[in-house]
Amino acid sequence: MSQFTLDPQLGADSLPLLELDLCTLRVMNDATYPWILMVPKQAGLAELIDLSIEDQHRLTDEIRVVSKALQAVTKCDKLNVAALGNMVRQLHIHVIARFEGDAAWPGPVWGKVPAVAYDEMDGNALIADMKRAIMAEL
Repeated sequence: MSQFTLDPQLGADSLPLLELDLCTLRVMNDATYPWILMVPKQAGLAELIDLSIEDQHRLTDEIRVVSKALQAVTKCDKLNVAALGNMVRQLHIHVIARFEGDAAWPGPVWGKVPAVAYDEMDGNALIADMKRAIMAEL
């Protein structure tokens, strides 16, 4: 079996956050929406059903932890959790904090407005806040 490698597009579009047992966590580099990517660290995955039953359960647990942390950090109105993979086939889950009145509300975030990269201070602050919140949930 080949070794896990992060898809180059996911790497280019995001900032490293934290490693969990199953997933590597990354912050999508778009300050418009607080947005976490969760990528299971196994090679060759494209669909949720490609994970073993045990890892599907582990993924659900990790999604709960990340979702609760993102909600606590952002005080968002709604969380969007999705695994689409139409543009990047590597299995990854989006956990997006949504706010009534954000640039895409109530529609999906994809393609609504161009991404605005975090400035270093804001990106680092979100990463630090998310690390603390995730560790508190574990």
